[in-house]
Amino acid sequence: MSRARRAPLRVVLATLVAACLAALTVAPAHAAAFRYWGFYQLTNGAWAFAQKGSDQTVPKDGSVDGWRFAVADEASTRFPRAVLTFDQVCGNTAAEAGKKRVGVVVDFGRPADSADNATPPEPKAVCAVVATDATSTAVLAAAGEVRTEKGLVCGVAGYPAKECGAPVKNVTPEAKAADQPVTIAAPAATPAAAPSPGATDVAGTPLTASDSGSNVAAYVIAVLVLLALAAYLVVRSRSRARRGA
Repeated sequence: MSRARRAPLRVVLATLVAACLAALTVAPAHAAAFRYWGFYQLTNGAWAFAQKGSDQTVPKDGSVDGWRFAVADEASTRFPRAVLTFDQVCGNTAAEAGKKRVGVVVDFGRPADSADNATPPEPKAVCAVVATDATSTAVLAAAGEVRTEKGLVCGVAGYPAKECGAPVKNVTPEAKAADQPVTIAAPAATPAAAPSPGATDVAGTPLTASDSGSNVAAYVIAVLVLLALAAYLVVRSRSRARRGA
């Protein structure tokens, strides 16, 4: 009789285990979305994710960096909506001895990418004339003041004014819509960029790491709950077995 009573508990335990494992498997697929500045580099005529943060990237003379403010998650990509070559960006800027020229394209995104549907500044391109060892953070400073917070690039040229890598719970259909190409006029001769010490890059990586940390925490909590439930069912089963003996 005790075996007959134990069987349903085993079935319940097996079902709960399967349910928890299924939940753990599905949960990471729903990637969190964030509103942030992404960092890219022009490679073979197209934008590509930067392999390192802007404070660790030292672009070569003749290269082009790209920045885009947008709502995105691990499953989506929001590149700058215009591709400009080095000649288009820096063709009107004379080379200087002991320095390098690096083009930078800054796309402030669409109204749907902003927190309050505000109209962002127009995308722009500038040619940064910087020291040969200058990082991409210093190059970005040629487009305007770089605002940072806890190691993240939060604002460029005052946009956005306050938030920094904010999570977005509900991505609107407008924010999910495909990008439309924009036209960015070739800049006139531009002055050298002022160094921006302490400014660092987000490039999507810290957001991904944070998101990964949240996933790990969810796994730990789920496992602890599962173990506690299993222990409870075992104690209950033994108690019933003793009463039925």
